[in-house]
Amino acid sequence: MRLLAAAGIVLLSASVAAQPATVILVRHAERAAAPAGDPGLTAEGSKRAADLMAVVAAYRVTSVITTHLQRTRLTAKPVTDALGKEPIVVTAGGPTAAHVEAVAAAVRARPAGDVVLVVGHSNTIPAIVTALGGPKLPDLCDTQYSSLFVLQFKSGAEPAYTRTTYGAADPSGSDSCGNRMP
Repeated sequence: MRLLAAAGIVLLSASVAAQPATVILVRHAERAAAPAGDPGLTAEGSKRAADLMAVVAAYRVTSVITTHLQRTRLTAKPVTDALGKEPIVVTAGGPTAAHVEAVAAAVRARPAGDVVLVVGHSNTIPAIVTALGGPKLPDLCDTQYSSLFVLQFKSGAEPAYTRTTYGAADPSGSDSCGNRMP
């Protein structure tokens, strides 16, 4: 039994050591109204995508994960263009929990030391933060676009979590949509 426990600790340590060093998570930028199924970005959203590039440049992002939807890919485009790489695409749709786990698995599959940018949605980014070892967070409100979440991993320690903002400020009151946890 002790041998099994020791093996479990070694495997856990190896999986922690093999994960990316930093994961940056954002919701897609401001979306256009049309087309209804897969809108692009508004002018404000395009500006926010450029602002995101300016902020994450200091982190030296090495990988980008998006959904297949245009708004996430366009938000990440300045970063992927600078990297000269296509994003890793995790298709959205189906049960949210399954999507969240698929994105978390894609993050964990990145090489040790990678710096990963994840661009997702208001109902998935907080859950992905939690799935990667960060705190439990409520969904973002529909008018919240400026939040930037950072998880930094060090072997043998809980991830360091930071929440900040980037780009234009969200409208006043945008964080009171009823998605707050009790």
